[in-house]
Amino acid sequence: MTDTIHYEITGEAGEIEFRKYPALVLATVESSGDNAGFSLLFAYITGKNSTQNSISMTSPVITSQQIAMTAPVVSGATLMSFVMPQGLTRDEIPEPLDSRVRISTLPGREVAVIRFRGYARHNEVAAAEGRLREGLRNVGIETVGEPFLMRYNPPWTPGFMRRNEVVMEIRR
Repeated sequence: MTDTIHYEITGEAGEIEFRKYPALVLATVESSGDNAGFSLLFAYITGKNSTQNSISMTSPVITSQQIAMTAPVVSGATLMSFVMPQGLTRDEIPEPLDSRVRISTLPGREVAVIRFRGYARHNEVAAAEGRLREGLRNVGIETVGEPFLMRYNPPWTPGFMRRNEVVMEIRR
């Protein structure tokens, strides 16, 4: 069974849940699609690292779009991150053997979340993002940065059983 990262629920507003997350250590890759990114990260946690040891898989898997800094913007790359097991520090995480895998620490933060079931297709993600932005606007909460997607289930999980969340960092 996959461990899920821990967080503290700090409130709710309709279908929006507010959470505080501690600092997290991430393994991240930039790719043109989910499959390539997942494969690189899976290789890293199953031993393609400096210690050749496996690292426990945790959920969620985090994806976001990297916004190109030049105009015109055609499309940004996808960033995919695996969260390293809680309790391990950046110094305890083995170095990747593949230079495309980057290890970083994400500071603790407060976020707003909307959960949805099914496959995390573009339309479903965009709809959840729209509801999240509107809900936060309605309660006067300021967002920080861009939204990202958290997916909790293995690829073979039927759609009706999948847990997905659109997330935005907030300031209140």
